Amino acid sequence: MSNHPLLKVEISQLSVAERIQLAEDLWDSILDKTDEIQLSTQQQQELDRRLEQHRQNPNVGSTWEAVKQRLGNPR
Repeated sequence: MSNHPLLKVEISQLSVAERIQLAEDLWDSILDKTDEIQLSTQQQQELDRRLEQHRQNPNVGSTWEAVKQRLGNPR
């Protein structure tokens, strides 16, 4: 993997909201390639545990929209 100093400079000049959007866009680009993602047994077990926990208590936690709002609007 090559080093891209210009990219680092540009990222550091982005606002927090722009960096959050960049992270979302990057994540979305990864989701397009989920067949390339390899999880360990431990990672899969943890995901399964968290999914079951959510199914048992779906109202616990924060929505992604609420998290984004908190990150974009620090108190």
